[in-house]
Amino acid sequence: MQNLGVILRAFWEKAVSYLTLQMSLTDIIEIIIISVLIYYMLVWIKDTRAWMLLRGILVILAFVLLAVLFEMNTIVWIADKLFNVAMIAVVVIFQPEMRKALENLGRKNILVNLFNFDFNKVENGKFSDKTITELVKACYEMGKVKTGALIVVEDEIVLTEYERTGIAVDGILTSQLLINIFEKNTPLHDGAVIVRGDRVVSATCYLPLTDSLSLSKDLGTRHRAAVGISEVSDSLTIVVSEETGKVSIALDGELYRNVDAEFLKNKLAYIQKREQDTSKVKSWRRRLKDVTKIRKESNE
Repeated sequence: MQNLGVILRAFWEKAVSYLTLQMSLTDIIEIIIISVLIYYMLVWIKDTRAWMLLRGILVILAFVLLAVLFEMNTIVWIADKLFNVAMIAVVVIFQPEMRKALENLGRKNILVNLFNFDFNKVENGKFSDKTITELVKACYEMGKVKTGALIVVEDEIVLTEYERTGIAVDGILTSQLLINIFEKNTPLHDGAVIVRGDRVVSATCYLPLTDSLSLSKDLGTRHRAAVGISEVSDSLTIVVSEETGKVSIALDGELYRNVDAEFLKNKLAYIQKREQDTSKVKSWRRRLKDVTKIRKESNE
């Protein structure tokens, strides 16, 4: 790792000397271009499973940095020898995500996306109370007639890679739509439905199965798929058993079996509120609206 230490030291010295110089217009443009590239790279990482892989890599790098700081020579030597191999391994691990990112880059208009400040995006991504009511109603009506169902409610992590495995629907979520999709012997009943905001975006989607040994052996593929998707994302998945008609939900790798309507509604409200809490832009917009409203009332 001596080579890495020399590189980091040289980079730091160059950065310090560079900042002390007066920057030209070319330097400013170069910084803007690099900033835009880093921004889009971070957005790409956030919207895929690459974010979880990146966090694992960052943990390893943190340990290596500690080893360098405390002069743990054996760990530094091992990390130095594995550095080149690790770079190749990262490319191999991220190959599917990198390929999709390049495909999306070829389809999109960069200039339009760069200057398209859509402030309504945060609001449109949040599902409403009506959606919660329709989801709960559909699940328990299907449970009464023992119609199997698998519904994934997307949260912050975008499930595009699983959405692509199904058939696009892009319809406003209603209980009638969900019941019709999962009706037996219909083209869309097999697989999972993905819900984004107030819309059903895709049906017949394939989900990853969990490898957990703690699940009961009497559980079928639907329940294992529900737990599987909850392990790789922050989504909430609803399962209606075709054998018993009971409703279960999977969240954060945990399966809650045979839940009642109130419990399901509370969990959906929790996901809804969690999205609101992380929405700083929406919070500020709400405050501005309240201030404007108070001012109007005082003027009247």
